[in-house]
Amino acid sequence: MPDKDAGTPRVFLVRHGETEWTISGRYTGRSDIPLTTNGEHQVSSSAKVIVGNGKILDPSKIAHLFISPRTRAKRTYEILFDGAAKKELESKSEITEDIREWEYGAYEGLLTAQIRAARKERGLDAERPWNIWVDGCEDGESAAEVTTRLDKVISKIREIQGPYMYGEKGVDIVLIAHGHILRAFAKRWLGFELSQRLPMMLEPGAIGVLSYEHHKVDEPAFLLGVNMGGAE
Repeated sequence: MPDKDAGTPRVFLVRHGETEWTISGRYTGRSDIPLTTNGEHQVSSSAKVIVGNGKILDPSKIAHLFISPRTRAKRTYEILFDGAAKKELESKSEITEDIREWEYGAYEGLLTAQIRAARKERGLDAERPWNIWVDGCEDGESAAEVTTRLDKVISKIREIQGPYMYGEKGVDIVLIAHGHILRAFAKRWLGFELSQRLPMMLEPGAIGVLSYEHHKVDEPAFLLGVNMGGAE
């Protein structure tokens, strides 16, 4: 960060590595699909560059981790941190349904094109194509339900980070979860409704960063660029 932002707490969004269903683009909610060999490599490659003492994601500065209960997320955690870091983080790690993937319901395992075609056959979406951010999922979650559970997590994070906006204590937060839910989290972090258009991409095994402007807990922001050298 530039000097004026030094010490501002950060929130790291870690998407699990590749699975067979991420390759094909199938909606993967509760289905417990494991990482591919390449997916494990994606995570370990990110870890070598980003995770470690003095690096961008420094285990000594982490106050709490929220981990999705799906196997692909838990395995990503196991690969991301080495044995010493996991021991340090054990008491700070929380496996929680609050950051599980969007509940896709009847759309689980399908592609976007298949969902839209099936809905069209039933006479739905005459004015525009189905959009998960607006329409949610049949027999799954609505955007409002996703918003409610993510806002609970955001409230917890701001309680942890709020008193230390100038770096008085390391209070970085890590979320290890999934593509849709992490993008939804980023929208809610900024105070956007999920229906508000904000195109984002987060590759498997990749890490995104959120923070705050002006050291103020009520000014959440994207951290669009990160100095890969970390901090001294």
